[in-house]
Amino acid sequence: MLTKEVIVNGVTVNYKRINEEDYICLTDIAKVKNPEHTGLVISHWLRNFSTIEYLGLWETLYNPSFNVTEFGYIKNHAGENAFVLTTQDWIERTNAIGLISKTGRYGGTYAHSDIALKFASWISVEFELYLNKEFQRLKMQEQKDLEWSAKRELAKINYHIHTDAIKENIVPTLNSKQLQYVYADEADLLNVALFGQTAAEWRNANPTLKGSIRDYATIEQLLVIANMESFNAILIEQNVPQGERLVQLNNMAKSQLRVLTHTTNQLLLPKGK
Repeated sequence: MLTKEVIVNGVTVNYKRINEEDYICLTDIAKVKNPEHTGLVISHWLRNFSTIEYLGLWETLYNPSFNVTEFGYIKNHAGENAFVLTTQDWIERTNAIGLISKTGRYGGTYAHSDIALKFASWISVEFELYLNKEFQRLKMQEQKDLEWSAKRELAKINYHIHTDAIKENIVPTLNSKQLQYVYADEADLLNVALFGQTAAEWRNANPTLKGSIRDYATIEQLLVIANMESFNAILIEQNVPQGERLVQLNNMAKSQLRVLTHTTNQLLLPKGK
C-alpha cells in the first residue's frame, strides 16, 4: 500500500489504495480544525446522528459483513449527551470497512474517499471542495501516467518483435560487428520516420535531458511507433529496401498522427461545439 499525498490550502493530506479503493487520511483533514487534537475532532464527528446514519448506509451498500444489529443500537443512542464513540469502537462493534484506524507513529485514521469527503465537508465546505478538486486532478494524472506506461511497455514489446525480424531476415548476411550497427540503424529508421531525427541527433540537441527520445514522446507518438515497429517487421520479412521502408513508415506516421490528433481534439472540444 503506497501512501501518496495531496496538498490542500497548505495542509498535507495522505491517501492510499486499499483493496483497490482510495482511502484518505481523516487525521490529516482534522488538522484543519485542530492540529493538536485530531482524535477528538474525529470523535466529535462520530457523535453526530447524521454521521452514524451515513456510515451505516455506506456499510450496508458495500459491506456484506456489516453488523446491522449493532449498528441499530449505536444509531438509537447517537446524538445523546452521554454518547461517545471512537473510530476503533465503530470498527470493532460493526465490523466496518469504511474506516481504518491504526495506532503508532505511522498510524492514523483513514476512510474511504466517499466518507472522507463527507468528513471534510463537516470540517469546512470550502476545504472539502478544494480537497475533492485536487484529489480528482491527481487521480486523472495517475490515470494518464498509467496509460503512458502501458503504451511505453507496448512499444518495448513491439521492439522485440521488430529486432527478431531483423535477426531472421537481415543478420545472416552480416558479421557480428555489422549486427550491432543494423540494430541501431533500424531503431533510428523509426526515429527519423516519426521524429525527424536520430537518437544521437536528439541527444546532441538535448544534452541536459535524461533518457532517450522515446521517453519524451506523447502517448499518440508512442502508439504510432508501436504500430510502425510491427509494420517495419513485416516490410523486413518482405525484403523491402530500407530506403523504401523509410518513405512508407514516414507516410504511415503522418497519417496516423493526423488521425489521432484530430480524434483527441474532438474529444477535448466542449459539447455542442
